[in-house]
Amino acid sequence: MLTIRGEKKEERSENAAGNKFLVYERSYGTFARSFTLPANVSADKSVASFEKGVLTIRIPKSAETKDRTIPIKG
Repeated sequence: MLTIRGEKKEERSENAAGNKFLVYERSYGTFARSFTLPANVSADKSVASFEKGVLTIRIPKSAETKDRTIPIKG
């Protein structure tokens, strides 16, 4: 099972002359997503990166799965 948890914090403001805010917005909250992983993955060799607001997770298949060949009957 892979669970991803995070928290979103966002503030935006637009100010006018005299440092009085015309608009001041806040958006925040937590989130969680869970995914069931197949049995043929190598969870210990997983790699995750977060760049420019994008989370990338790479979970390779186990070696025994990669080498398996499925014959095609014709």
